[in-house]
Amino acid sequence: MELLDTARSLVSLFDIPGADYTVAPFGNGHINDTFLVSAPQHPSLILQRISPAAFHRPDQVMENMLGVTACLRASILRRGGDPDREALHVVPLKTGESCTVTEDGSTWRMTYLIRDAISYDLPDDPAVFMEAGRAFGRFACDLSAYPADTLYETIPHFHDTPARLAAFQEAIEKDVAHRCQGARDAIDAYMVRAGRAGELTDQIDQGLLPLRVTHNDTKLNNVLMDAATHKALCVIDLDTVMPGLVAYDFGDAIRFGATTALEDEKDLSKVHFSLPMYTAFAQGYLHEAAPILEEEELASLPLGAWMITYECGMRFLTDYLSGDTYFHTAYPEHNLVRAMNQITLLADMEKHEEEMMQVILDTCGKEKS
Repeated sequence: MELLDTARSLVSLFDIPGADYTVAPFGNGHINDTFLVSAPQHPSLILQRISPAAFHRPDQVMENMLGVTACLRASILRRGGDPDREALHVVPLKTGESCTVTEDGSTWRMTYLIRDAISYDLPDDPAVFMEAGRAFGRFACDLSAYPADTLYETIPHFHDTPARLAAFQEAIEKDVAHRCQGARDAIDAYMVRAGRAGELTDQIDQGLLPLRVTHNDTKLNNVLMDAATHKALCVIDLDTVMPGLVAYDFGDAIRFGATTALEDEKDLSKVHFSLPMYTAFAQGYLHEAAPILEEEELASLPLGAWMITYECGMRFLTDYLSGDTYFHTAYPEHNLVRAMNQITLLADMEKHEEEMMQVILDTCGKEKS
């Protein structure tokens, strides 16, 4: 109730028409605190408290967000789209600043609610997942000219897989929660694949893959769809926008969506890689992004799916061995279950690597012909 009261008290600080606004909790996000601000005959708004636990420099988050949304809106206008529905729009304070900081040090911001839009939590339909691919591909295309090196790293080394591997190895050596013995099968499954951990970062170091503006949280529910047509409309949740590889964004979406089970499914016989869902997302993504991607980037997309699945599962296992200090868990073995789930998905994905690459080649042949 305290946060809700704070949210209500902040509404009048923003540059919006005077009205009798109601403020209510909104959405099911697990990071930021989000509220819907609404009044009859006025556009609805979203008021958010940026999580201080996840983002230690909210000023940098906001600077990234302002630059990226300005670029997106300009790109959308050039291609004849509607920037008020296809991009987030930050509402400034009456003082002109982009956010406000309360006495407890929390940072709050406001954006307009995208009207007549819906989102999906799970990609049960390949057509929906294809639309998500189109949204993230269009996002990459619209920001292709943005200087990625001017963005802040809001979470440093977020997709530095060798660094994640080093943290994993340290967790094994310290075994602070005394869990290594019971997790030996999982540890071995990740360590046997450790030799591939640096394949993408090595290509960055060698100058083979360019850094671009990347979203870094390409879950399906970060795409808004038009409520009437169910076509991709807008990519939201821009807090993790940073310099990165398109392979990371592509791979994160595949890890989340091209699987037959949720990431905490205990019955591993239900966990399989879905080539049809992979194909749907890849076709949607490349329909928009293929013209701006270099040959090396296209070749890296299947590896991105492998790498992000490996990295995410390894992070679950690292947290389990460290005593569950990062991810929220519902029971003691939760992170171990997640880690085994992800390595099972990865093992099945490895059986389809040639087919995954062929999907990219076939789709690019059509898009670039």
